[in-house]
Amino acid sequence: MTISMYAVSVPVFRRTLTALSGILKKGADFAAARKIEPAVLLSARLAPDMYPLTRQVQIVSDHAKSATARLAGVEVPSWADDETSFEQLQARIARTLDYIGGFTAAQIDGSETRSVSLPMRSGSLNFTGQDYLLGFVLPNLYFHCTTAYAILRHNGVEVGKRDFLGEPLH
Repeated sequence: MTISMYAVSVPVFRRTLTALSGILKKGADFAAARKIEPAVLLSARLAPDMYPLTRQVQIVSDHAKSATARLAGVEVPSWADDETSFEQLQARIARTLDYIGGFTAAQIDGSETRSVSLPMRSGSLNFTGQDYLLGFVLPNLYFHCTTAYAILRHNGVEVGKRDFLGEPLH
């Protein structure tokens, strides 16, 4: 059976980003209700050597937009990582959703064997499109979304598994 690269990328990214947006809204509401400076939550991290909440969200966005572009064979857009508020993170998620929503299944399907090269400080990582999506992008997307969720949960925001999972794919 052939996998639809579109079906396991763009709709999954959309669901994950939408769920993350809901989690961030609960974080912002929590801070406002308890009169906590939002920067406290935005700069929170699970361990000293881990990225803070803001960077976790940026990375989720980056994986979604970059994977969509690479699988479609188009240039990856470069966005500044300068968000400092819940509102700016929500705008970044909305921008990412708009960007990935502009791609069709015809642009992504058939990318299973496309060569994907990721420049890294230590040298390039090279994949086929399917290995890139299933073995690199999705694990990273879920890791950073889970970490963002865990940062807020650890700080008392009332989020649960249902918030993380979001709405079912359509």
